[in-house]
Amino acid sequence: MSNVNTRRKLATAASASVLALFFATETFAADLTWNVSLWGKRRAFTEHVEKLAEEVAARTDGKFEIKLHYGGALSKSRENLDGISFGAFEMAQFCASYHPDKNPTLTVMELPFLGVADLETEIKVAQALYQQPAVKEDLARWNATLLMPTPMPQYNFAGKGDAPTAISDFEGMRVRALGGIGKLMEAVGAVPTSVTASETYQAIDSGTVNAASFAPHAHLSFKTIEASNWWTKNLNPGTVQCPVVVNSDALAALPDDFREALDASVAPSLDYYLATYNKLYDTWWKTLDERNITQIEYSEEELAAFAEKAGPIHKAWVDENAANGLPAQELLDFVKSEIKG
Repeated sequence: MSNVNTRRKLATAASASVLALFFATETFAADLTWNVSLWGKRRAFTEHVEKLAEEVAARTDGKFEIKLHYGGALSKSRENLDGISFGAFEMAQFCASYHPDKNPTLTVMELPFLGVADLETEIKVAQALYQQPAVKEDLARWNATLLMPTPMPQYNFAGKGDAPTAISDFEGMRVRALGGIGKLMEAVGAVPTSVTASETYQAIDSGTVNAASFAPHAHLSFKTIEASNWWTKNLNPGTVQCPVVVNSDALAALPDDFREALDASVAPSLDYYLATYNKLYDTWWKTLDERNITQIEYSEEELAAFAEKAGPIHKAWVDENAANGLPAQELLDFVKSEIKG
């Protein structure tokens, strides 16, 4: 009899364990999971996406999970917009300069010497631009809805070899520079080269390119500063536009409470990004000092000579995109007006 009772107790305990596991799984499993396609590794560039995932989970009691995939696990960086278009994943980050023909309206923010003073201004201008009808229509071709910007500092150059202390020193220099910055460097006689971020360290180290333009976090993350001996501290030629987008169908299918949670999470995520990036500068200045990097500061005359080259690039951008049916001059005027405040 005691053996029967023992078996019953064991069976009851086993059943309780199974039920506990079942209910634990039911409690913590998300009702909905969105996958996010990212490249590289976690860094300052992705901190707002990390924070967005935390905020959304907290606001929905874990029922809406935003799952981040790094290292190009879901898609190559230059194919993220394509993946969004056919719903391979629900969210992604990309840079407009990777494929300007796919998102020409966004490239207005990549024109050189626009005069964006800080990351807060970059956020304000980008978010205003995202609401423009022409921009929405542009991204709608890819079944994409713009969610939030990735505010990027100016893309100054780090390089190896003789430091370019004058505009003429860039003549013939092979540089990794995309978008409007690439056009600017071409205008001063440099040779822009398209190299992916992950390949840039090796390109500088081997001499395939002489220098690369990145924001400070990327010079650290992709180790280009470790292959360099100089940095253009105040050239500030421009930056890139790298938004976070969502698949429009997935967005439309969200329950109202999940959509509200997503929208409400954008502002705190961008605030967190700014705070994180400000802390990164402590590491950046320390790294420059420790590696004895020459910090080039150009004179006002030299900067004016650079800026003068930007005018024709702006005009060419307007002419090209207007010819393709876009309100290019209106978009450029809008951006400049928003920058001035």
